Amino acid sequence: MISLLLSCKSVVLLPSIKYNQYEYGKSFSYNKDTLNIKLDNPLHCPLRVWFYSSDEQTQKEFDKIIPITLNSVSDTILTFVNIQRKVEPTFSSRLGDISKRIDKIELDLPFLKNKKFTILQENNTNFTHNSDWSRYALDFDLKTNDTICSATDGFVVGVVNKYKHSGKGSEWKPYANYLTIYEPNSGVFTQYVHLVENGSLVNIGDKVNRGQKIALSGNTGHSTEEHLHFSCLIPVNSTDGLKSIPIEFIGGINGIKLKRGDELKN
Repeated sequence: MISLLLSCKSVVLLPSIKYNQYEYGKSFSYNKDTLNIKLDNPLHCPLRVWFYSSDEQTQKEFDKIIPITLNSVSDTILTFVNIQRKVEPTFSSRLGDISKRIDKIELDLPFLKNKKFTILQENNTNFTHNSDWSRYALDFDLKTNDTICSATDGFVVGVVNKYKHSGKGSEWKPYANYLTIYEPNSGVFTQYVHLVENGSLVNIGDKVNRGQKIALSGNTGHSTEEHLHFSCLIPVNSTDGLKSIPIEFIGGINGIKLKRGDELKN
């Protein structure tokens, strides 16, 4: 008699909930044929907001002014008259103001002083660094629970903190933990991706300084190994709303020239 021993490998399912990195206020009210839309931006960065209606005539009125760009920590009320159908609008948003001039900024390395880490994935490479969203990103070989530090001064404008797992397929892309920090003088955003569950050490609205401890590295979302995905971004008109730009570190370290296997010491 032949016995067969079958091993069962557990399958990690995609999370059932998608978490937003920030929330903003959006409400509406009708008074006869007048529609009022109130928008509230609690973030310390500009926010672009779109709104939509299933009513064609109402949408034509919306299209005349969208997107609305809200300044940091501000609100506004928009009034539309002669609206014939009372339809509930829907909303979407993107970070940043595309009209703001972007100034060059030199960044600190995103980890502790006297530590050194190796580049795992460089610019403009396959697997994940081959789109406008991530073309100039850099992956560092930080391990789970290694300390991540802010590369700039600025404000925390996005936090996702609740995911546990990762996967190789692109369907895992929306399920990474990460932080987004805005540097208001330059108009640049930095992102720190694949954090461990509950790995954020800061909250939305917090002011942070260069070198400050902000998070713990991990392996969540679209990833096959523990690491820190670090990206420098500016606002554009696109589905993502941001695109990656080349990274310049203090000390003359040019991110475009870095290659897999290069070691950097802070």
